[in-house]
Amino acid sequence: MEEAGALRSHRCGELRAAHAGLAVRLAGWVHRRRDHGGLIFLDLRDASGLVQVVVHPDAAPEAAAIAADVRHEFVVHVRGEVAPRRAGTENADLPTGAIEVVATAIEVLNASETPPFPVNQETPVDELTRLRYRYLDLRRQRMAGNLRLRHRVVAFIRAFLDAREFVEIETPVLNLATPEGARDYLVPSRVHPGQFYALPQSPQQWKQLLMVAGFERYFQIARCYRDEDLRADRQPEFTQLDMELSFTTEEEILALIEELYAALAAAVAPQFALPAPFHRLTYRESLERFGTDKPDLRYGLEIADVSPLVAGSAFAVFRDAVTGGGRVRGIAVPGASETPRRGLDALTALAREAGAQGLVTAALGGSGPLDALAIEDVRSPAARFVTAAEFAAIAQACGAGRGDLLLLVAGTDAVTSRALDALRRHLAEERGLADPLRLEFAFVTQFPMFEWDEQEQRWSAVHHLFTAPYAEDIERIESDPGSVRSHAYDIVCNGQEIGSGSIRIHRRELLLRVLARLGMAEAEATAKFGHMLEAFTFGAPPHGGIAPGIDRTVALFAGERDIREVIAFPKTKSASDPMTGAPSAVSARQLLEAHIAVVLPSAEGAAGRTL
Repeated sequence: MEEAGALRSHRCGELRAAHAGLAVRLAGWVHRRRDHGGLIFLDLRDASGLVQVVVHPDAAPEAAAIAADVRHEFVVHVRGEVAPRRAGTENADLPTGAIEVVATAIEVLNASETPPFPVNQETPVDELTRLRYRYLDLRRQRMAGNLRLRHRVVAFIRAFLDAREFVEIETPVLNLATPEGARDYLVPSRVHPGQFYALPQSPQQWKQLLMVAGFERYFQIARCYRDEDLRADRQPEFTQLDMELSFTTEEEILALIEELYAALAAAVAPQFALPAPFHRLTYRESLERFGTDKPDLRYGLEIADVSPLVAGSAFAVFRDAVTGGGRVRGIAVPGASETPRRGLDALTALAREAGAQGLVTAALGGSGPLDALAIEDVRSPAARFVTAAEFAAIAQACGAGRGDLLLLVAGTDAVTSRALDALRRHLAEERGLADPLRLEFAFVTQFPMFEWDEQEQRWSAVHHLFTAPYAEDIERIESDPGSVRSHAYDIVCNGQEIGSGSIRIHRRELLLRVLARLGMAEAEATAKFGHMLEAFTFGAPPHGGIAPGIDRTVALFAGERDIREVIAFPKTKSASDPMTGAPSAVSARQLLEAHIAVVLPSAEGAAGRTL
């Protein structure tokens, strides 16, 4: 039953031709105002959509007088009657486009200053201005749509997992600081002077403890915090779908995630093509073919190793790279042989920015089969040193033909991978090779367990401390840690990492071995992870999980490149909030209560200043 005196009998976006003749009460924002010689039209907007309101000065003079003064973003209350629009004036682009509301009364509920940018248009706006007035930015159709999409994504995930007997459990936000990973955000304890909590980088230990507790299938839409340098896909606070399963396998987890994402895409983003099954690549295969562990598979430009073909080349750049333990690798760009000099120079500069010493280009011209390639058909700075037969063999290895452009990089695996990955991404964007309405998901598996940290001169964990190694590689943890593979896996899509996970260590003795390999003696391990080590002695089941990013998932389905476009109130790239002014200084009294002294940085060579 309708509440007596309610501001609204209907929402703006729900009125249809069937409501013609009905007296209605509406409330919302003035999206647009048009004055046609005394006849005033208002597009009234609420969260459900738009409806046109028409005010006739003869029939409703008081309403017309008010309507003459309202402006964009005024909040108004309208009484009127739904009427069919005059033939030829219908708006097929609006769900309410067949009708209009003939106003009998209008009341201004709240006036509005002129907004700092148009709310009723999708015009470019300076980012700081958008964040300073985020509550206005969120009124715009695109941003409001992104947040509603986010709601549908999370609602679908909850229903999907609930139907599969997962239990949603919240875990603590005030945690013990851990020694690995990104920097923690620290929270001082007033009641424990000199001691700190850490905000969770992820609920990693909590979800493993829930497996020890016997819940078997857990999930959480978890808030996470990392004090790290920001990029388009990073924020100091973010949200992930945190999942953990007992008595599981890597294959079972990947199959579950594939089922979830295929169903999710069909439900909330049916405009996307979603090839199935998802691709499977090992970490080494991904680096070898695409130069990255998060490849974009919507286009080719696969990397080829041509080292055996140029090991004895007269071209010293190629020959010395191979004899020095490096490689020569390249890609073929279809139809790009006519790329002008300035374009080739730009590609060379990009390769150098990625760490390469340079880039060897070779444009293949002429006609006929490759085995008839003449050196005159090749436009390359290396043409004086590389024979036509060598160019033909390189082209064949890269899958190139006449009319294509070869891009070749010499150096270590890491250097050639970084440079060619950067070139692939740049060329795909420049040449429009990636279909924006295609989602190419892939699982990348068999990540290394350990990597050597040159700066610290020690081994560090590639994934995290609790990742399980392959059973057949455990014996090499001490003798050859670089060869140990881990049961870590990522889900990637269109060149972005969407989430990562692993099968976990669930035995105390194995965790101690891994921690020792990372330079942590048993006494230190017990001090930092004693609760986990103890829990593993009480019948901890085998378990594993994965944590896809909610922000990245929604951005993917929304077609946004920056996750800030799908977060209600994000931070800038300097981790600040232009709207509220956070972070900010606090009073001396607050610092005293928290037992904190602040030492401000100062000029090099000068002592810090303490507050």
